[in-house]
Amino acid sequence: MNEVGLDLNGHQSKHLRQFLGRLSVRIAVFVCPRAEEKCPIVWPGALARLEWPFEDPAAHEGSDEQRLQKFREVRDQIDRRIADWLTELSVSK
Repeated sequence: MNEVGLDLNGHQSKHLRQFLGRLSVRIAVFVCPRAEEKCPIVWPGALARLEWPFEDPAAHEGSDEQRLQKFREVRDQIDRRIADWLTELSVSK
């Protein structure tokens, strides 16, 4: 993520329990089919649930360079999907 100007030092994956009842979520975005199996079908209070399935780069097999490339590909796919979604939102207003 440093390659695109985002410093994630000190950040880590968090369990869903850390947010339920503590954070108001208007839109829940699910990006991994594996998360689909483990996450609730309905996020309490969410007005919308978006499913954007992306390949899990951590599951990619290959050399370190091939795995890194897969992470970059998925990162860029997510970035484009967010940009497209924001464009869709602005057009629909």
